[in-house]
Amino acid sequence: MATTRTATTRWEGTLFEGAGQVTLESSGLGTYDVSWPARAEEPGGKTSPEELIAAAHSSCFSMALSNGLAKAGTPPTSLDTKAEVTFQPGEGITGVKLTVRGTVDGISAEDFAAAAEAAKEGCPVSQALTGTTITLDAALA
Repeated sequence: MATTRTATTRWEGTLFEGAGQVTLESSGLGTYDVSWPARAEEPGGKTSPEELIAAAHSSCFSMALSNGLAKAGTPPTSLDTKAEVTFQPGEGITGVKLTVRGTVDGISAEDFAAAAEAAKEGCPVSQALTGTTITLDAALA
């Protein structure tokens, strides 16, 4: 069964002087301020599209890796994943770096790295981001 999740943004003003708020409608978890300076310079307590993509990617990848490890008979005790989305004004998103550290009993470092690579390729968010380079650093904790 397909699911649809919704977020909305209200923006006021120009790109450089304006600001907006993005609301996570489906979950109702909150409304977050966004602005060009928060995107292209320092966050200053505001979020950005890239931070939201990083959140989506790190959680999707973790789910995919957890599932792949469990299917292989080595379910993880824990996975700590960081996604770093790089934005270059004038160019756009220029890359995503995934870093994962896992605690998984009964698996070699090589098999963990292979499972992580498969998760990177199979994660729906990775697939949605095929227009950018995604790198991976995977290791057991």
